Amino acid sequence: MSFPVLKSAGYVLVNAPDMIVNAGSTFTNERILNPDSDLLKNVKDHIRSFDEFVSYLPNQIYIGNERPEKLAEHSLPYCKIDYKSDKVMGQRGSIVRQEEFLAVLKYCDEFELVELSEEYVNKYKNQVEKRFPELETRFDRLVGVDISNGQELVENHKAMGLYLDEKLVGYIRQAHDTDPNLNAHTMFENMIVKASGVLSAIETLKNSEVSKKEIDYVIECSEEACGDINQRGGGNFAKAIAEVAGIENATGSDVRSFCAAPVHAIIQASALVKAGVYKNVMVVGGGCTAKLGMNARDHIKKGLPILEDAIGGFGVIISQNDGKSPLLRTDIIGRHTVKTGSSPQAVISSLVLEPLVRNGLKITDVDKFSPEMQNPDITKPAGAGNVPESNFKMIGALAVTQGEIDRKELKTFVEEKGYPGWAPTQGHIPSAVPYCGHMIDDLTIGDKNRAMLVGKGSLFLGRMTNLFDGVSIVAERNTGLVEEVKGLDETEAVRKVIAEAMKKVAESILENEE
Repeated sequence: MSFPVLKSAGYVLVNAPDMIVNAGSTFTNERILNPDSDLLKNVKDHIRSFDEFVSYLPNQIYIGNERPEKLAEHSLPYCKIDYKSDKVMGQRGSIVRQEEFLAVLKYCDEFELVELSEEYVNKYKNQVEKRFPELETRFDRLVGVDISNGQELVENHKAMGLYLDEKLVGYIRQAHDTDPNLNAHTMFENMIVKASGVLSAIETLKNSEVSKKEIDYVIECSEEACGDINQRGGGNFAKAIAEVAGIENATGSDVRSFCAAPVHAIIQASALVKAGVYKNVMVVGGGCTAKLGMNARDHIKKGLPILEDAIGGFGVIISQNDGKSPLLRTDIIGRHTVKTGSSPQAVISSLVLEPLVRNGLKITDVDKFSPEMQNPDITKPAGAGNVPESNFKMIGALAVTQGEIDRKELKTFVEEKGYPGWAPTQGHIPSAVPYCGHMIDDLTIGDKNRAMLVGKGSLFLGRMTNLFDGVSIVAERNTGLVEEVKGLDETEAVRKVIAEAMKKVAESILENEE
């Protein structure tokens, strides 16, 4: 049986200091409930500079310039580590300045909703064109306009402001006067998803053997949803992202399941490739502005900078077996079913233990687990604890109950089978996929043979069910054996079908003439 492979992975981090205040849910609510609060007055004193953002070790790990193991050398808080870097380009991704990202929003604008000032365009046009040569066909869209009415539109909720250093340099307009699904705030969030998704797609293709013309299908798996009043959430980020990224031979659709969506999408993409429906499928996820500064209040209280200052994005390409890339074992799938229950033990058992046992494997047969890889630098000060470590401990406890390891070996198990968390708390972004790039290395040039991606989601947040959600999939080192595909190749087969059809049409015409 020939399994699909994880061909490549790409990541993007957009530094978004002004969006923390103007779009993050914590500050959006604060302006409504307590507009004169000290939090709003003093927030700029707690926002990191771009240089500090780049020199943050978890961010360098996210874009592939450092390995996750490096975090194990340090204690929390990571933001106090004496680590310096000026690298905005990584082995598997890049860091993007806020001023550059605003231009990408305009490149992605199909309905003239994004307006940027003449001053902004004159200052940054050359810079962003050098930064994003992949978007050359869209350069002519970046035209400055008079935004003197911008502040009035923002105050009347007709637009969401775009700021640099607290100065209004543009805005995103509402797309409809009365439809709440097309209001300014929603359009702002959706444009951020699209633009960060486009950059993620570009990063994923940069170091891939698969060209953009070879991508057949795109699955988008972020937490936002586009649509209008007649089909709320029924839209399609995937195809919108593919259009801008130049993935012109693909169609696509969206997958939603809160934080678990990326692993759902990887499994679905793997199934499509294994079934032969498509040869190359891209899974991509844009970022979330609502999560910016989400835990800022707690960070400030603990004397830390606001660490949720990044819009995150990712992409992976899943392809037919090439004999070298990590295999995605579509027969080793974990599922949180309706009857599983909501206890942490039940969730982990269904996602980790059950699929392994069903396939004759032990927990200790897996070299690395990647569950929710949230950065504890962000979550611990907010009272959410060290999420990856907690997950690894639960997995280790299962191994103890199965008699695979002794209780005394639990600490060693956590250190060997897990990694410290490094992903920004962007909802779905930390869910297993930050490891995909490093996993490709671990299972090819590294010394690992098997890894498990574990995605979990909080479905109860939608107020439709109290259930949790989760799925998992195992990846393995490629054996190098590729199942022979018999029959005509695709091009020859298509030509034969067309030729036969044309022959029948010609015969039919001749018969009618007679």
